[in-house]
Amino acid sequence: MNENAGRPYRARLGFAALLGTVVLVVGAKSATGIGAHPSTLAVTPATTSTSTSTSTGTGSGTGTGSTSGTTTRTVTGDAVHTRYGLVQVQVVLTGSRITDVVAVQLPDRERRDREINDQAVPLLRQEVLDVQSAQIDVVSGASYTSQGYAQSVQSALDAAGV
Repeated sequence: MNENAGRPYRARLGFAALLGTVVLVVGAKSATGIGAHPSTLAVTPATTSTSTSTSTGTGSGTGTGSTSGTTTRTVTGDAVHTRYGLVQVQVVLTGSRITDVVAVQLPDRERRDREINDQAVPLLRQEVLDVQSAQIDVVSGASYTSQGYAQSVQSALDAAGV
């Protein structure tokens, strides 16, 4: 009897198990969408108002307004294709004032993408809140993400009519 007779079979079983694991991981990733951040997709801005308003335009928006007459609404900007992936934000407006910016999609193919986003996105968000527009400075080391972020913010503001 050949002592190596069973080895190719065991190797095939090992490869099949590895392939099954890869399919499981890829399937889990595709369930959240390519380039999606499940943790950022779950983030929604808090509002404490009661009436509903809908925005029309290139982005989509829904939101709620308070009884004091000031409307708070959330408008989703366009998904902007950058060299490293999609960038998309939601802008929360109270009247015509930007009160929050939430990243919906960010590049995340590589670990470095996530590292850059962890540093750049809070700076970009604060810059939009400070200047109250999409005319923001590019964050060093995150120029593509910065440009996509600004374009998505601008499309949300255009859709909101601000």
